[in-house]
Amino acid sequence: MKHRSLRARLWISALISITVALLIAWLGLANLFERHVERHLAAELETQLNQLAAAVEIAPDGSLRLIQQLRGLAFAQPLSGRYWQIDRAGQAGVLRSRSLWDEVLTLPEDELTPGEVHAHRLPGPDGQSLLVRERRIRVEGDPAPVELRLILAQDRAELIRARANFAADMRPYLGLIALLLTLATLIQIQTGLAPLEALRREIGAIRDGRAARLAAKAPDEVRPLIAELNALLEAREGSVERARAWTADLAHGLKTPLSVLAADAERLRQAGHPALAEDLDQLALTIRRRVERELIRARVRSGHPSHAARTDVVENLERLLRTLGRTPAGERIDWWVQAPDRVEVALMAGDLLELLGNLLENAAKWADERVDIQVSTSADGQVEIQIADDGPGVAPAHWSRLGERGLRLDERQAGTGLGLAIVRDVVEAYGGTLGFGRAELGGLLVWVRLPGG
Repeated sequence: MKHRSLRARLWISALISITVALLIAWLGLANLFERHVERHLAAELETQLNQLAAAVEIAPDGSLRLIQQLRGLAFAQPLSGRYWQIDRAGQAGVLRSRSLWDEVLTLPEDELTPGEVHAHRLPGPDGQSLLVRERRIRVEGDPAPVELRLILAQDRAELIRARANFAADMRPYLGLIALLLTLATLIQIQTGLAPLEALRREIGAIRDGRAARLAAKAPDEVRPLIAELNALLEAREGSVERARAWTADLAHGLKTPLSVLAADAERLRQAGHPALAEDLDQLALTIRRRVERELIRARVRSGHPSHAARTDVVENLERLLRTLGRTPAGERIDWWVQAPDRVEVALMAGDLLELLGNLLENAAKWADERVDIQVSTSADGQVEIQIADDGPGVAPAHWSRLGERGLRLDERQAGTGLGLAIVRDVVEAYGGTLGFGRAELGGLLVWVRLPGG
């Protein structure tokens, strides 16, 4: 099957099986009923054969006669479908029922011992298909016994009608059985797939940081999969820990060279080379910032963000604004904040501070004198943070490129081009959304949607 859904495969297989089984049952029961009715008719015909044998005799003039007519109006009604006939050696239809009218039943020649009953299916009057029973008897006559062939026939149309009526009567019951089987299949599929649904929820809990491993409580068929997934999680955690250790070693290894650069800059400054010392300080600062931000990017990308964390946006925003207000770039900005008293997001505090810090630093760097910050909560529980500045802004053609690693649209401004790239990494790690637009103040509008806490 090409269906990707396991549920669809099970449904299709079950419906095909139910349909085929009910069709076979319907045809089988109809055939069994037909055979039952046919046996009943055959027994009735054989009984009437015995009655006919008891009623026939040889008249004194040598002719055949019945001392008693067979009961049943069908034998008196022309072409009724129920017939009897008596053949004598060389003469067919010497005596026959009124229902045969002018017709004579012609049977194949076969050898019968007296008392033996043979069955035939023959064409009859008016295009009928007849179920026939025949028997040979000997009747005492003068001067010698006479051998007679007794024939009873029944139109199979009655049998076919009975079969059709029985099949029609079965339809509603088979429909009810189909409905019950479908409901049973639904319950069976739901029950059978329940462990997979539970597994999906547990994997979601691991992704959200609410669990570290998959529970072992599962059917035997699912346990090997759980064991493999847990082994994969352990291997991934080992890789993450090794990556974190490597980045920590890298940061520690760069501390000494950066300290040497700072010491060299100080010696140059004391030796009367302030410009060269400033360049060296700026170089060391750039390297330190780039390393720090790359470490943050590595942590966010390789780590396992916990969506179970709850961090207040407003509290951390106010803390960052107080810090920025003491910097040369931030003290000249008029910060306007519109936010509720408390709004929580499902981010770890360090990641939220990194996200907000980069956004506010970027706004302070480009703003002329004002930055507007708005925090709100949507109906679906998402928290939206909007930061708008009154700077030169960014052309709409470049909005889709903002957040690319190392992108700097204005080379005259200092920086590494990593700020918005780190913001994008943090937002994507937590399943949020990052967007850009034109602010009413004239500059760039940056908005972030994050899962609420």
